[in-house]
Amino acid sequence: MIIETALRTRQTSEYYFSVKLAEVRNLIAKGNDVINLGIGNPDMMPSGQTVQALASAAQQPQAHGYQSYIGTPSYREAIASYYYRTYGVTLNPVSDILPLIGSKEGITHISLTFLDPGDEVLVPELGYPAYRAVSQMVGAVVKEYPLLEHEGWQPDWEKMEAMIGPKTKIMWMNYPHMPTGAPATVSLFKKAVAFAQKHKILLCHDNPYSLVLNKKEPISLLSISGAKEVAIELNSMSKSHNMAGWRMGWLAADKSYIDAVLKIKSNVDSGMFWALQEAAIAALGNDQEWHDSRNAVYQGRLDAAEAFLSALGCTWDKSQEGMFLWGKLPDTVASAEALVNELLVEKHVFIAPGFIFGPKGQRYIRLSLCMPKERIWEAVARLQS
Repeated sequence: MIIETALRTRQTSEYYFSVKLAEVRNLIAKGNDVINLGIGNPDMMPSGQTVQALASAAQQPQAHGYQSYIGTPSYREAIASYYYRTYGVTLNPVSDILPLIGSKEGITHISLTFLDPGDEVLVPELGYPAYRAVSQMVGAVVKEYPLLEHEGWQPDWEKMEAMIGPKTKIMWMNYPHMPTGAPATVSLFKKAVAFAQKHKILLCHDNPYSLVLNKKEPISLLSISGAKEVAIELNSMSKSHNMAGWRMGWLAADKSYIDAVLKIKSNVDSGMFWALQEAAIAALGNDQEWHDSRNAVYQGRLDAAEAFLSALGCTWDKSQEGMFLWGKLPDTVASAEALVNELLVEKHVFIAPGFIFGPKGQRYIRLSLCMPKERIWEAVARLQS
């Protein structure tokens, strides 16, 4: 290169999975059969009505031009209807919803909208790496807040009180939690809203897992009284509707937050493909039977994943929700990183080490359920061979 890269590139490393998947592809290219249990990439199809709607809409002449920055009215109305049916939350489809090209885009847009260099961001000590990475890219100061393992990976609200300063702007949270699978609860969300109101910070909740292996009625943060005054909720169709590659998601919030984010978003992209929005409308109409069928498949895979953890001598919490299984390594294992590398090279099985989600994950691993149960059982057999 004839010029240096920007400072933000020197503050951010390449995404762990980007590097590790290159190793996986290299092994496969050499003829090895690698079982990938590391990535949360749904392998099941979207509903038939979703695919049919895409094919039909793509045949329409109006599908192929630039689209609105705020999505089609019918897509926003479908999201609002989905939120009411699923969470009991009423959203104004005109003012309270902003479609996104996946929730990762939303994390970036929110950060660009509300953070100046030097502002502080509260990020869970275990969580989606993008919260931390994007905060750093925009020049914010990341402050990791503690999670209490013995209390189901809930935030330590008492210690967080001391972390708040005059430059604290945003708090990121995500329940059902990734990577630990800790469920969302009304009590947790009430505490979070009260905390945000007390300290006048923006509460950003990432909610993509609420329909996957959930053991109770799904919850939205926006169902809590007063939440819309202080909170933005991100949601995505990637996990809940088997549409990860489609990049369909949205922000739900008060109009003032939506309008602010739109100032950034409208300068970055030119809207979503119309046919994708039409297909997403069909997907949002999936009935409960479709969701139950998907979860039944994941439940069968969960049994195999638990056998995998048992073979490694791990322990885990049975109350986990979502499409992953979070396990604690036995003392006999030196480190998660060493184990992951050993399994990949010797057994051709890839799993995710817990430390990529934060320092608290040094003694943990995460398994993805996005693999047929027969392949997970094969991975178990490889451990035992």
